[in-house]
Amino acid sequence: MKTLIVYAHPEPKSLNSSLKDHAVCTLETAGHEARVTDLYAMHWKAVVDAEDFGPNASNPLHVAHDSGRAFDAGTLTPDILAEQEKLLWADTIIMQFPMWWYTMPAILKGWVERVFTFNFAYGVGEHTDARFGDRFGEGTLVGRKALLSVTTGAPEPHYAPRGDPGPHR
Repeated sequence: MKTLIVYAHPEPKSLNSSLKDHAVCTLETAGHEARVTDLYAMHWKAVVDAEDFGPNASNPLHVAHDSGRAFDAGTLTPDILAEQEKLLWADTIIMQFPMWWYTMPAILKGWVERVFTFNFAYGVGEHTDARFGDRFGEGTLVGRKALLSVTTGAPEPHYAPRGDPGPHR
């Protein structure tokens, strides 16, 4: 098995980092291959913009359309192409991240937005009045498994009746 771990935490001594390291160790000990994309260590650019799609990006920018044209033309930036190659290599993808503000960190959201381009991760296949391409599990990434390893937490008072999430019933 080949596993890509997409890791998104800025602190190398965090619980998330320990979980990522434990996953790599466990997989390799079992005879599997593991690669890690460490978004913070890479200084991953999280913002989608026209530069991602090469010289033929439209004005105004149409992210889905332009990402698909750039994917087809091979004009995506090298960082995006490298991450797409990792996804094609992997049988399993693990996203390791903390939940912040009830969602993934912006750097990971930006990775998804930039790497999961039209004609690569979605929009593959038939486009007719009745069908607008294959969905995520039917296109290029069909057959791959995904796992989210998400940490959450806060000091105990945050879970009290006056805390952020409110009382537990």
